[in-house]
Amino acid sequence: MDDDYMDSFTPLFLTDSLEMAMEVEKEHSKLSCFSCVFDNQNGGRSFSSESYLASGSLKRVLLTLDPSPNDYEEDTVEMFGFQWVTETALVESCGLLFGLLRQQIHSLENLVQMSSSDFSQAANMHSEADSIRHQCIEFLHYVKVFVFRYLEPPKAEHDGMLHPYEELEAQLPSLLVEELHSLTLQIGHLYELPSSILAAFTIQHQAKLFPPSWHFLHLHLDIHWLVLEILHVLGEKMMRQVVYANHFINLTGENLTSISLFETHCGNLICDLISISINKYLKVRPSEALTSHHYPCTCIKELWVLVIHLLDHRNKGCHTESFWSSVNINLKKIFEKPSNSDRASGFETIQCKDPLSFSWWIITHLASLYQFDRNGNLDEKKQKESNWKFVEELLKKSIDAQSGVLEEQLRMHLQCCLTLCGFWDLNLSVATILWDYYSKNLNSSFTVPWLGLKGLANVSKNPLSMLELVKSCCCDQPIPALYKSSNSYLLFLSILARMMKGEVENSGVHPWKQVKGRIYSKFHRKRMQELTEVGLQNFFNLFLMLATVAETEDIVSRVLDLLNFLTPSSVTVSQRALIWRGQFAFLLIYVEKNMDISVLAEKLANAFREKAKEFLVTKNDYTQKQNLWTLLSTYVDGVQEVFETSCDLNLSQEKLLNDGFTMLLPACRGAELSMVLNFLQVVLARLR
Repeated sequence: MDDDYMDSFTPLFLTDSLEMAMEVEKEHSKLSCFSCVFDNQNGGRSFSSESYLASGSLKRVLLTLDPSPNDYEEDTVEMFGFQWVTETALVESCGLLFGLLRQQIHSLENLVQMSSSDFSQAANMHSEADSIRHQCIEFLHYVKVFVFRYLEPPKAEHDGMLHPYEELEAQLPSLLVEELHSLTLQIGHLYELPSSILAAFTIQHQAKLFPPSWHFLHLHLDIHWLVLEILHVLGEKMMRQVVYANHFINLTGENLTSISLFETHCGNLICDLISISINKYLKVRPSEALTSHHYPCTCIKELWVLVIHLLDHRNKGCHTESFWSSVNINLKKIFEKPSNSDRASGFETIQCKDPLSFSWWIITHLASLYQFDRNGNLDEKKQKESNWKFVEELLKKSIDAQSGVLEEQLRMHLQCCLTLCGFWDLNLSVATILWDYYSKNLNSSFTVPWLGLKGLANVSKNPLSMLELVKSCCCDQPIPALYKSSNSYLLFLSILARMMKGEVENSGVHPWKQVKGRIYSKFHRKRMQELTEVGLQNFFNLFLMLATVAETEDIVSRVLDLLNFLTPSSVTVSQRALIWRGQFAFLLIYVEKNMDISVLAEKLANAFREKAKEFLVTKNDYTQKQNLWTLLSTYVDGVQEVFETSCDLNLSQEKLLNDGFTMLLPACRGAELSMVLNFLQVVLARLR
């Protein structure tokens, strides 16, 4: 829709509003701030050009460069409507300036309470609120620049008399910590803001006019972040020496330092962000977990990215807490029942009905944010810090019977786990934790009862469908919909396949060699004889997947040994047919890998010969004949699939064609004969 067309629908009293908004935007464009207003000229960026990421503000702070090289170059600077000497204002009037800042925040809060739905006031409200927010942001940027440029680093004790200004200057770091602490107390927690203000996150960006609540909310985000930036710049300027808030300590007896304030404020901010995500998660369906983001607007997304970069940067330089460590501390609180001592944590006011699923969900989405570099650009090759240790704990909770996790929830958890496997370096502990669970539950169908027929376990009807099923677990395709295809067991196989296909570890040991002992040890005579038809299907799915991605001959040889534990009397006809289909699926893998099939082919052909002989001599026992035909037709279908999928017929495929067919043909009637003749026609055509 072009601008002229829009103008025709714009009321006259909004024309001035649009112009004023544009003027304000032009005037204040150089200041970094949170903005979820995107225009058509954004160039496909994930964040606004004014953002702390895209403007380069974060990068300059992390690289210890001048935060705003082109600003505050004049002798004086205007702040809160007054002129101040640029190089001395903060030293001489620190308390006064922060008092004016608090006054402006209070003014904006009053404006929020005064605001109404009167459209004729929209322009004035927007302009006034934006002006207040701009003044507050400008002052905090000035503080950051002042600390970087003009604050003198700590000196050795001076015995002589100091100039009065030098005395004030020496007290500034301590005073700054106190003022920033006071500021954080004034703005409080994000989750404590009224719902009417938090609702501004979802305001549609029409005409770039916003109510005061939108400006007030985004100013809170700016203050939360700029306090961290200022404290970080202060720490670097003070050569990482601890700054004590002496006046505060003397007054209250409580300890307050630049480091403790940074850690407390950052912890509170992460707590706030998680609380906002919990509210978002309450509206997320399990089937939409991977596509529903954890942030209500891109400013919250940017704030998460900023915190990730800042904490991990500090962790590498000062060995402070990493981002994941801070997140994990807060997530653990969600699992705990709140007590009176937890009043300040914030989580007691927000009920998270399913903390386990929520933790999986938010960790998966936070892991994806590691793809953004310091400039806010997507960089999928960027090194991503993992959080496997905490995820392993989540995994143990997910499969713990006492947790009461339902199949649909477990599917969602494993979808998240599979997604994380794509982000982070592979971790075989995840596979072994899952295998310990699934090895005990192989006979389970892993269905969702309320899904009805859609949720029933499928026993594959032919070898090719068995192989295609496990191949879908081995390819890096988009993760399937929660309720439409993969059950949790198949998702486990996808995770295991991802591990097996991973690069050889630094030790030079292939992942398969590290886990095969654990897998083989779960199968013994008693366990094999306990497997139902569903259990056998899961058994074959596991080893077909492994044979596809690992040592095919070794795996098939072990499978044949395990199948020998099954005595003819303990196996039903349908189970025997499934075993044959599984063995033919292994033959299809051999053929696909251009490997000789003679050993397995002879084993199958001999079993076929015995059953064909029985079929020939059985005359009046209809049930027995029907059971035998089930097996024989399975063999015929399997051989046909082997010949049809073979590019090279020099892999001993002919060993599947023995004198069993000589006994079978005379015993066939009607449809049976038609099927065998059709099979022979296909094979003969292929042999030509």
